[in-house]
Parts: sequence; structure tokens; C-alpha cells
Amino acid sequence: MGETKGKSVLITGASSGIGYELAKCFAIDGYHLILCARREEKLVELAQHLQDSFQAKSSIIVQDLADPSAPAELLRKLEGDGLKVDILVNNAGFGLYGLFSTLDTQEILDMIQVNISSLTHLTKLLLPGMMERGNGKILNVASTAAFQPGPLMAVYYATKAYVLSFSEALANEVEPHGISVSALCPGPTETGFEKRANLEKSKLFQGVNMDAATVARIGYVGLLQGKTIIIPGLKNQILASSVRLAPRKMLTKVVRRLQETRK
Repeated sequence: MGETKGKSVLITGASSGIGYELAKCFAIDGYHLILCARREEKLVELAQHLQDSFQAKSSIIVQDLADPSAPAELLRKLEGDGLKVDILVNNAGFGLYGLFSTLDTQEILDMIQVNISSLTHLTKLLLPGMMERGNGKILNVASTAAFQPGPLMAVYYATKAYVLSFSEALANEVEPHGISVSALCPGPTETGFEKRANLEKSKLFQGVNMDAATVARIGYVGLLQGKTIIIPGLKNQILASSVRLAPRKMLTKVVRRLQETRK
């Protein structure tokens, strides 16, 4: 508790799924939480739950990161409230399922904005403060999708490949400044993501998947340990390693079969 007193964490996409569970991890250890998402009522409910369960202090910022101006507006609100960010958790993101040629163009661009552009912009805005203080942590939520191409979710897989590559490179750049950068790469997880992405009938989500609380806890521990790549679950770790050895064309065909819906 002593090490976390006065420390603040900003979590985007905090109203549900992995972001929600990460908020609980930080609350247990006494961090001041800055909760950001699109839905105010969900953030209010979460803040009240964290207060009731863990006596955690929370600030709420309602922001839609699909808006290109959102990161700068978020920073303006942080500065207006006198809030500094010791740990940044870029968790906000979503997926789209279907053939690239048939998907709605604006939805594709919104996904790129949330998954890549806002993540990058927010990191760029908050990193100088961390460097000035000589400490800080950044957790970017990627996916095991980052390790291979993904037919039927071509753009989503590509966005997560960006997040992983960006995180690894940035981790190297900022390490001398006392800052760590981690990429959390979960596999299929029960979060509601599959419903938003229309993936509920995909073979990828058959069987037993990890729950969001378990993924969040593994991500939280890995972040505090300064790990650069965090892959929850032995099965996901094996898959992420094995795809590096497989011929790319064959791998792409395998992923396509996994993405296809059940008959």
C-alpha cells in the first residue's frame, strides 16, 4: 500500500471486460483510479463498486476514443482536475467480423482510431510526464491475434499486430528513463467482445475460454513485474510461439478455418 499511495492509473475502456477487472486489481492495491469509457452510467456503477468493495477513490472521464480529438480532450480534463498519470492502461478497443469488402467503412475507420490512433496519441501525450518524473508504466492490451494474419477479421488482427510491435519498440526506447511498457496478449476471453464483433458463432469461441478476471490478474502482475509481452494461459503461449514457425500461407488458411462460423 505504501508504494501505491498517491499513485494514479488511467484505464481506458474501463466499463466492462478486461478493463473492468483491471480496475479491481488496481483498486485492491490502493491506487487512485481514473476510469475512462463511453458510457457514464457504467463508469458510475464501477466507481461505486470500487468504493464499496475496496474503499478505492475514482475519477470518471466520459470519452469516446473513436473521436480523433478525444485523447487531447482527455488530457485537458486530466490537467483541469489536477490529475497526473503514473500508469496508463490502453485497454479500449473493439473488433469487427466479416469479409473486409463487406464491412462498413466508417466502422473500420473507427476501429483503427480506437485500437491504434487513440492508443498511440494518448501514449504520446502522457509519456513526457512519466519521463520527467523518471518512472511510469504503460500496459497496452493487444491480443494473440497480433501474432498472425486474420482472414475475416483482417483489420482487427492488423491493429493488434501494430499494438504489439509498437509496445515492444517503445519498451526499448523508454527503459533508460525508468519506464516499462507491456503488451497484454490474451486469447479468446469471455468479455462481451465476441458479441460486439459478431463472433458468437465463430469456431474460435467454441469451448471453454479464459475469463476476464483471470486475464486481468495475469496482466496486472506482469505489468508490475515489468514484462514486455504477457500472454495469459499455457495454451495461448504455445500457440503464439508455434505460429512463428509455421509457413505464413498455411497459417493464414488455418486462422480462416477457425474464424468461420459453425454450421
